[in-house]
Amino acid sequence: MAVLKKAALFLVVFSFLYVATVFAVEDKLQTNDSQAGIAAQEKALVSNVSTQEIPASQEEWNPPSAGPITTWTAPLCGKEKFVVQPFLFYNRTRGTFDSEGKYHGLDSGNKQYQYQEQIFMQYGITDRLEIDAQTTYQQNYIKNGDLKAHDAGLGDSYLFLRYCAFEEKGWVPDIDGLLQVKMPTGKYQHLDPNKLGADSVGSGSWDPGIGVIMTKKLKPFILHADAIYSFPQGGPIDNDDIKTRYANYLNLDGGVEYFLPKGFNLMFEVNGLLQGDQWQDGSRSPGTATQSLNICPGIGWSNDKIQTLIAYQRTLLGKNTDANDSLILTCVYAF
Repeated sequence: MAVLKKAALFLVVFSFLYVATVFAVEDKLQTNDSQAGIAAQEKALVSNVSTQEIPASQEEWNPPSAGPITTWTAPLCGKEKFVVQPFLFYNRTRGTFDSEGKYHGLDSGNKQYQYQEQIFMQYGITDRLEIDAQTTYQQNYIKNGDLKAHDAGLGDSYLFLRYCAFEEKGWVPDIDGLLQVKMPTGKYQHLDPNKLGADSVGSGSWDPGIGVIMTKKLKPFILHADAIYSFPQGGPIDNDDIKTRYANYLNLDGGVEYFLPKGFNLMFEVNGLLQGDQWQDGSRSPGTATQSLNICPGIGWSNDKIQTLIAYQRTLLGKNTDANDSLILTCVYAF
């Protein structure tokens, strides 16, 4: 927990320092722009050129794309607009990372893989306020020696509320505040031991959280980053009536998009998770902290009506987590 608190404190301090710095730079730039604007107007009057015309070099650069897979993008969808983004995941577990971060591959002949169909929806209440929702349906397949198991069901779901605090201007990026809650809609109790864990598709915990999202355009790149701190309010009860309580956790994500001609773009993101030890019946369980680090490259194609992306995600490092390789497809369509 000390690591999480230090990381959260660092994030808050860094955000305040960053915003203060960019506003100071922006004030100076505005002063220079005012002086330059006066000179430009005088020149326009002399040359009898209309100041209503905007040079092509000054037009706003806003290329369409599906964005990263996990990292949030700060621009909102717009007032009274409804956006649906489906995802299709194929996850293959190649092994696990133990409590010391050591990797252990699956035994020969064992298999574990999963399909996920995920829906992410956005609705603009105003130009600065948006409500979002996300839910997942997943199918788990496990082979352990001569035993095989398969099950499927609705996973945990999320509700989000986003507010645009700052729009991009000069060196100031788009900045959103985020409120979220994870709802335990996935099955997490009364599990069948013959299913080898395939019927476990939820955490059993209500997790409210707060976060900050930033996006900055630096043509031909768009940079994205987010930090979300969550506070689990419960956990599952096992067959021995032992109550589990999850520790608070911090998600840190960063992504970059590079735009190519003819609607193509390349994407790369890094996703991190830090979570403290679990508690069982009021006592901390040492060695149960969870950490993970994923990377995800991808390539997309987009136009004004539809945006698509195919990506590959891999777990590089972790503690008490599966080592997964995932193939992901997504597209965006706005109504």
